Amino acid sequence: MATIEDRHYLTLAAIRRGKRGQPAEYLFNERQRIFTFQSESKVARLSAERLEEALESRRPVLARLDEKAGSIRQVYSLQTKGLAQFAAERAYLDKPEKTHSIDLSKIDPTKFNIVDHYLKAPIFLRCTRILPSYAKAKEIFDFCAKQSCHLGGPFDISPCIPFQYVRDGCYARAHKMRRIITKRYRYCCEKVFSFANVGNDRLAVRADKWGGCCVTWWYHVAPLIRVRLRFPFLGRDHSIVLAMVVDPGMFDKPVLLSSWLSAQENTVCNANAKVSKWSIQPGSAYAPANYQGTAFTTDANYTATDATLNAYKNLTTC
Repeated sequence: MATIEDRHYLTLAAIRRGKRGQPAEYLFNERQRIFTFQSESKVARLSAERLEEALESRRPVLARLDEKAGSIRQVYSLQTKGLAQFAAERAYLDKPEKTHSIDLSKIDPTKFNIVDHYLKAPIFLRCTRILPSYAKAKEIFDFCAKQSCHLGGPFDISPCIPFQYVRDGCYARAHKMRRIITKRYRYCCEKVFSFANVGNDRLAVRADKWGGCCVTWWYHVAPLIRVRLRFPFLGRDHSIVLAMVVDPGMFDKPVLLSSWLSAQENTVCNANAKVSKWSIQPGSAYAPANYQGTAFTTDANYTATDATLNAYKNLTTC
């Protein structure tokens, strides 16, 4: 996440036009949170014009954000040198997996999460070292959760992971957990992305772990693990492999993929809560690179990851 002081290089995913006096909403690929202008000052009007131009030209901007308030303070157009620096630092995922539309009301959760039955994602063929039991999945989850910045440490990793701040930063939290799963525990780890990118859809959750307020996003991402469960049936041992999500910001244990997706459709928090699309991507995918959710950036050296974790470590959700 390249910055100049408190300014950030950002790319526009979309602008949602305000209706009935509502402010326009600005969706950045590098942020899961939806941003607005909270004033009608000359600076705000000029910044809004620059964002319109950036969306049309598909060029990045340099922006100052109020992360706590979810507002845009000021936007600067990039000149040749800045554009070159942005291009040099940006790396994209090679050959992303497909993104799928979904209607959660029509899926069968008793089948949806079974890897060999429903989730025949091509990405799964790249790695066969799956978790051998739910107990191992819970061990990994608990280790990740103990790295939460709000616990005060000491931590086993650096920097800590700000699970207590779920308004933004999922991409960094997921990438740090991916490193733990693959490097410390040496198991496969994919990423699951959810999108609210149709009409006025938005992802909405109630942050029950952090005060109970409602939080909305335009996308979310977390590590996806495959877990083998064994059980006796008719005198023989059987097993199934389930897709489960590690997301200590939302849950207290690993949960089924369908449960993770469904939690983001809390219509009590927002009437437009809807998961429009979702996809399973390689663990190296970092953040979306377009509104459709068909392109992704990477962060091989964890530079953007650690910068984001440090920036959010003292923030709280509610």
